[in-house]
Amino acid sequence: MRIIDAHNHVWYHGLGPAEVVAEMDAFGIERCWALTWYLPPDEHAPGWQGGFSPRNLRPDGTHAGCPLPDVIEACRAFPDRFVGGFCPCPREESAPEQLRQAHEAGVRVCGEWSYRMLLDDPRAWEVFRTAGELGMPVVLHLDVPFLPDPGGGRPRYQPRWHGGGAGPLERTLRACPETTFIGHAPGFWRYISGDEATEPAVYPTGPVRPGGELIRLLDTFANLWADLSAGSGLGAMRRDPAHARWFLERYQDRLLFGRDAPGDELRSWLLGMDLAPPVMRKLFSGNALRLVSPP
Repeated sequence: MRIIDAHNHVWYHGLGPAEVVAEMDAFGIERCWALTWYLPPDEHAPGWQGGFSPRNLRPDGTHAGCPLPDVIEACRAFPDRFVGGFCPCPREESAPEQLRQAHEAGVRVCGEWSYRMLLDDPRAWEVFRTAGELGMPVVLHLDVPFLPDPGGGRPRYQPRWHGGGAGPLERTLRACPETTFIGHAPGFWRYISGDEATEPAVYPTGPVRPGGELIRLLDTFANLWADLSAGSGLGAMRRDPAHARWFLERYQDRLLFGRDAPGDELRSWLLGMDLAPPVMRKLFSGNALRLVSPP
């Protein structure tokens, strides 16, 4: 069975392009979407630089994360194994043009979008609409700006938020109907459950409750997809295996396998679900190939 990792990074957790390819070989992964995780200077996240390459440390002490040159380097070294991804910061000058230039250089995915601004900011929409024109799916990393207080007090502000909640996501889906969005990260997957408004954990573990906003959005907007990567995606499945089976089967045409880190945890878990072969083929490669054909 073909496997495409639709969400990962190079020079992340100490793995350069060759080391990522070695893992891919070990796990039977044919191709990988190598995405940027660009950190603008004003979004420096102390402590995060330990996961990225020291060569992207700036003189002022901030860290650029995983920028476009890292992705281009990986794609040139292993053109048959990596699909390039890049999302410019919408606050920076000429972001839509930056995306066009990256597309001309061979980049095929707009992602990972991971900026500390509301998803429905007009500057972000300009980038998303450009991605739609170019046929580039947009990978969204979402983290909510507030989490409920366990004691019922004032919601707790989360300094490292990205995009906002379900409201900005819905407005963006409606405003950019020609663009395919792939949801990812804790601020996306928490909405699978109807108790999101009272759930204080970043990574919820309880049973999935009816009424989740994510279900409504998937049923309403055909341009919303999701990847199952990282602790957020896999955690949203593991927290309620019966609901996970229903979810995977219902949305089998818009879900993607991805890792977002070293290791093989998600693949092993999916294989243990004993899903029908046609569903497995869609999750592991078929859906990714519908979005991005190999060069």
